[in-house]
Amino acid sequence: MNFRAFLIKYAEIGIKGKNRYLFEDALMKQIRRALRRIEGNFKVTKEDGRIYVMAEDDDFDEEDVYSALQHVFGIQGICPMLQVEDEGWEKLCETVVSYMKETYGEEENYSFKVQARRARKNYPLNSNEICYKMGEAILNEVPNVHVDVHKPDVMLHIEIRQKINIYSKTVKGPGGMPIGTNGKAMLLLSGGIDSPVAGYMIAKRGVVIDAVYFHAPPYTSERAKQKVIDLAREVAAFSGPINLHIVNFTDIQLAIYEKCPHDELTIIMRRYMMKIAQDLAEKTGCLALITGESIGQVASQTMQSMAVTNEVCTMPVYRPLVGFDKQDIVEISQQIGTFETSILPYEDCCTIFVAKHPVTKPYLKIIKRSEQNLNGVIEELYETAINTVETVWCESEA
Repeated sequence: MNFRAFLIKYAEIGIKGKNRYLFEDALMKQIRRALRRIEGNFKVTKEDGRIYVMAEDDDFDEEDVYSALQHVFGIQGICPMLQVEDEGWEKLCETVVSYMKETYGEEENYSFKVQARRARKNYPLNSNEICYKMGEAILNEVPNVHVDVHKPDVMLHIEIRQKINIYSKTVKGPGGMPIGTNGKAMLLLSGGIDSPVAGYMIAKRGVVIDAVYFHAPPYTSERAKQKVIDLAREVAAFSGPINLHIVNFTDIQLAIYEKCPHDELTIIMRRYMMKIAQDLAEKTGCLALITGESIGQVASQTMQSMAVTNEVCTMPVYRPLVGFDKQDIVEISQQIGTFETSILPYEDCCTIFVAKHPVTKPYLKIIKRSEQNLNGVIEELYETAINTVETVWCESEA
């Protein structure tokens, strides 16, 4: 059976209070944005806690609809459905029996249960009566089926509203909250596996994402830069368009390399990255920074290192992967489609200037004392880096 109507189910939005409509409206906006990327004309509407997607013609692919909507945070499930006018009980029974035969076959052996919801209270049958009578009609007209109220193979939903909704399948959505309902944050995006996943996870909570990438030409190539742009576009398939701010970090790194102890290079460079990221975040209306750090994964991600890095920031730093194993992160990156790009062998600026034996338990006083070696040099380099930022608009090409 080909469906032209889809019921959009959400989860967390349903527990919101009087401002629930704001979340519903944000979700509808993101649904429309996602559907514009595929062939077909669609109408997105809202009615009494239900969001519907209606195809206005037959010029679309149903699988494309599922694929597009599975990139929209806030959607718990996508239910292909029949939506029919109320033309009386006998006509409804005929429609439901036809739906069951076309969807599951006339000779298949399976169990079912009818779940009815009567939102329109003037309907002549109550919910229990609808379940009982419709189950009876299906048993009489569809061979080889039986009722199982505990673990049915098919859960048939019938909703009596202004129109009548009939559905039994749910395509899983990504969950989360609609983009734009929880502020904006700045992602420190490298070319690795972790940071795109971190951006995805924070975006899933409804946060708009900007990103900053630290480029170090000629030590990092244009291919490395393009790799990060590609990663931003892949994350943007879920988060919506991302402004990627590309910072030329070469001169700052060289100054740190020349004037600071080499075992402290990674920590001091990381501190300046966080300073620059915060400056850009404040200029662009972001409320927090996002990193892909996980405790103990590398030298700059020990508890002591992260504490020293955090000291330069006044805004919150979100680390959604902080307790994840590497394999957990890899699996998510594979699910969201960033893994293959992340493992391309192009260097980032951190790997180029990494020390042979980096300090893993830095002391803040010692790091600050080493940073004093940069006085009189770093200020101008810092201003130049901030003032020469290149911003690239990254939108999903899917």
